[in-house]
Amino acid sequence: MVDVSEIERAAALIQGRVVATPTLSSGPLSELTGVDLRLKLENLQYTASFKDRGALVKLESLDADERGRGVIAVSAGNHAQGVAHHARRLDIPATIVMPEGTPNVKVRRTEHLGAHVELYGETIEEAREHADRLRAEGGLVFIHPYDDPAIIAGQGTVGLEMAAQAPDLDVIVAPIGGGGLISGLAIAAKALLPGIEIIGVEANLYASMHAAIRGGDDGAGGQTLADGIAVKAPGTLTRPLVEALVDDLVLVTEGDMERAIALLLDEEKLVAEGAGAAALAAVLNAPARFEGRTVGIVVSGGNIDVRLLTSLLTRALSRDGRVVRLRLEIADRPGALAAVSAIVAHCRANILEVAHQRGFLDVPARRAELDLLLETRDRAHVEAVVTRLGEAGYKARVLSDLVTPEG
Repeated sequence: MVDVSEIERAAALIQGRVVATPTLSSGPLSELTGVDLRLKLENLQYTASFKDRGALVKLESLDADERGRGVIAVSAGNHAQGVAHHARRLDIPATIVMPEGTPNVKVRRTEHLGAHVELYGETIEEAREHADRLRAEGGLVFIHPYDDPAIIAGQGTVGLEMAAQAPDLDVIVAPIGGGGLISGLAIAAKALLPGIEIIGVEANLYASMHAAIRGGDDGAGGQTLADGIAVKAPGTLTRPLVEALVDDLVLVTEGDMERAIALLLDEEKLVAEGAGAAALAAVLNAPARFEGRTVGIVVSGGNIDVRLLTSLLTRALSRDGRVVRLRLEIADRPGALAAVSAIVAHCRANILEVAHQRGFLDVPARRAELDLLLETRDRAHVEAVVTRLGEAGYKARVLSDLVTPEG
């Protein structure tokens, strides 16, 4: 159906029109994991996702009549933007159907790229039903996000580039949603780098490919950071390719991806969405498995809502002990708060917030309850602050972390 020659033709077609993203060594993450890590930065595409590749290849395959009728796609994000971007460049009318709960920022971006957006239904499945009606009524051409030979060939150009940019790779780890990216990538990489291992990563809430190939419960439901790979059923074209060419399938949790997003930003100054960080999450979970090997990680996209990213970073600071909330009692008299502040300052911690309560019945009269939100270096620093306060007669306790250790 798709072989490396098809992918090479796709690469020639998109050359100069899609970013040939770099595959770069990551010193900090390599040191952290003990693995020689190379990052394929698909978050640097124009629409911040590898979806640009397959969308262009598919749209270029349409004849004049199909282009004139226009195209339609169903997506809550990256596929929508890839189709909209290249349809506009090729002067092809594009309609994108998105679930009604799609974040406004993704709707606005897709409209800005020139597509007509319709919001319909609560799920992708309901949006797909509406898109099918629009397709039939208007004679539109449906652009599937992954189950199409042209899409698979386009996404496979990621593998061609990785093989050329890092020919010493032993393993490639990539996210799996419907399977278009990893199918094309595996075809290309295994043709050019014999013996390379390909590992696919799914969110454990949407383990549809894992369940289809290995059996068991696919989960297939719930809110996930990895909306780009939240697919309830694998493709009929991609499943046999994954089964034949992908050496292993692993699952990652929401907490795993949350940690990986924070590390990519903190250590490499790279913004990744949940699906884009899934491959790194898999390596962080099992570094011993990759020890002594050169591992390529596909950072597949960087489209993450700014408010969500802010929340994740705050949670990461709490998890690492760099933001902590302390509670202690002080005498309700002038100078008491200043004395506590002086101790905190002496310990080189920074006070971010102060909550000073006198009126609660569970606080003794002439006493006040003090909550301090502190910026600290790490958990050892937190312990030092608590110890110093205790030595000064203030029994401080760390309130439950802003997040649980599991994330």
